[in-house]
Amino acid sequence: MAANRYRLVIGNKNWSSWSLRPWLAMRRLKLPFEEINVRLRLADSKAEIMKYSPSGLVPLLLDGDMAIWDSLAILEYLAEAHPDAGLWPADRRARALARCVSAEMHSGFAPLRNTCSMELLATNPLDSVPEDVETNVRRIIAIWRQCRGDFGNDGPFLFGAFTAADAMYAPVASRFRTYLPDLAKYGDDGTAAAYVATIFAMPEMETWTEGAKAEVASAT
Repeated sequence: MAANRYRLVIGNKNWSSWSLRPWLAMRRLKLPFEEINVRLRLADSKAEIMKYSPSGLVPLLLDGDMAIWDSLAILEYLAEAHPDAGLWPADRRARALARCVSAEMHSGFAPLRNTCSMELLATNPLDSVPEDVETNVRRIIAIWRQCRGDFGNDGPFLFGAFTAADAMYAPVASRFRTYLPDLAKYGDDGTAAAYVATIFAMPEMETWTEGAKAEVASAT
């Protein structure tokens, strides 16, 4: 594959949870791409994004002259383009569950998103957790426990090996680390805490974090 086949348009690494998802998957699967960074929360951010993305949002994947936007759509596109990469589990039941929980992450958990926006480099434990956020957290922990319990025997990720589901939930691991460090309060038996540690131990996540630090330093 040519090194410049793909171009991935992303936002700030400290903030852009949606950008992290396809970036992490592509780096994990060793799919070469050119990274195009658009600074968010600036007066011209929307105009810069619109140069690439018809939705006006990041991330966006460019494959030649074809544009694919939205994190989950990008992951599905990559799964079709690289069927041997294992972005979805090979087992039919595991694959069905992986798609279900990924779609639930994609469309749900608005209270958690709104209250706990991604601040990768911050540590801001919440003094009090709104009831709707607590409901979200308990549900996510239940998802992680189910996936790990049913299909996680062959590795440390939700379905053993890394899949698109891990890409979808990696930003949640970041939110938990920033805002909700004690997951035992919300029904965790240690599974969720271990999974957060697994995500942050990924070399690719370490690279993303270093990139976030560099971006913050360059902006000050």
